[in-house]
Amino acid sequence: MNNKSTKLPRQPLARLSGLASLAGRIAGSVLVNGAKQLAQGQSPKAKDLLLTPANLLRVSDKLAQLRGAAMKVGQLLSMDAGDLLPAELAEILARLRSNANPMLPKELALVLRTELGEQWQQHFSQFTFSPMAAASIGQVHLAHHDNGQKLAVKVQYPGVRQSIDSDVDNVALLLKISGLVPDGVDYRSLLEEAKLQLHQEADYVQEAAYLQRYRALLAGDDQFVLPVLYPELCTSQLMTMSFVDAVPIESLEKYPQAVRDQAMTQLFALLFREIFEFKLVQTDPNFANYLYQPESAKLVLLDFGACRDYPEQISQGYRLLLSAAVQNDRVGMELAMRQIGFFSQDILPGQKQAILALVQLISEPVQQNRAYAFGQTDLAQRVRKAGTALSMQQNYWHTPPVAAIFLHRKMAGFYLLAARLNARVNVRQLLEPYLA
Repeated sequence: MNNKSTKLPRQPLARLSGLASLAGRIAGSVLVNGAKQLAQGQSPKAKDLLLTPANLLRVSDKLAQLRGAAMKVGQLLSMDAGDLLPAELAEILARLRSNANPMLPKELALVLRTELGEQWQQHFSQFTFSPMAAASIGQVHLAHHDNGQKLAVKVQYPGVRQSIDSDVDNVALLLKISGLVPDGVDYRSLLEEAKLQLHQEADYVQEAAYLQRYRALLAGDDQFVLPVLYPELCTSQLMTMSFVDAVPIESLEKYPQAVRDQAMTQLFALLFREIFEFKLVQTDPNFANYLYQPESAKLVLLDFGACRDYPEQISQGYRLLLSAAVQNDRVGMELAMRQIGFFSQDILPGQKQAILALVQLISEPVQQNRAYAFGQTDLAQRVRKAGTALSMQQNYWHTPPVAAIFLHRKMAGFYLLAARLNARVNVRQLLEPYLA
């Protein structure tokens, strides 16, 4: 986590001027570096002038300072655009996933007074001002209740909710005038999605309600641990939960194969329960949302800001889609995808077949009734290559229904985590009870 506290610009004009000045500095560096290369008899390329380490650092540092919507766009671009971005830009933007600049102490104290009253300290026997984590919407602090319970207090950055739409539009302007994102990347749909996602994640009352729903749904499942909510210490901008001691899910890389396999088996099994039983899915694939308790072999589930309810029609559509994919039934796959909401646009037969082939490729782990070795396959690269070809080479960008976008991101996140942990999971075996 970045420990450099900065004051968060609150007024739209101040936030816009910050981005505008950044674009100006980038343009200035392009002119200076271009002039230097011309003086040396070289023929500078615009891309090379733009994508200098200094410019990339300027972008990531400014987004981290603005936090909120600006930072979320950086996160979405680094996660979703993948190999479509220059490697340098993707690497710098990846820093933004959990690297916001924390609030100044006096700014934090003001939020606490506003949300819990002038005597906010009376609710805690101890409160640590230095955050444990700082992300795009808020930061998390360690505290202790009067009863001795260790707490995690999530505090939202002031002004984030009000600045979401204007910030996203400002970042779109920055990307356009700086030229830092290649023309071939359709990032406009990502920007609109960022607005919707951020408005939902900024509603801590709704997130608290989702956490309570998940606690009820998983009450009889001893494979998972969820924080206990303290409703009396929750507001629209502050959320207080019990602190759960565990290690990052990525640390399982160092654990035995059986442990890694079991952890991913638990997560895939939970995903199928979410889709087909709960019809409620936590759609954020961020690895930080999952922790592991070595002593109990239980998984800890965190952060319920990106939950979505799925109607029976969509749940049943995915049941039919996966069933057809298992049987390599293209006709059945098309019917199921139409039920989910695909193919609502006019497309050519060849384009439709390319989309079906892409979905069939993504379904590879369920097409074999044995453990799928995620760490020994290039599935992610093949899916990315096919998706890129579909959107660029065939001159067609098919926009999936919103419900599918969120669910597919969750699936893709689990594929990436399973590959990182080099896990082996019989996904078909986990899925089959829902296909009967």
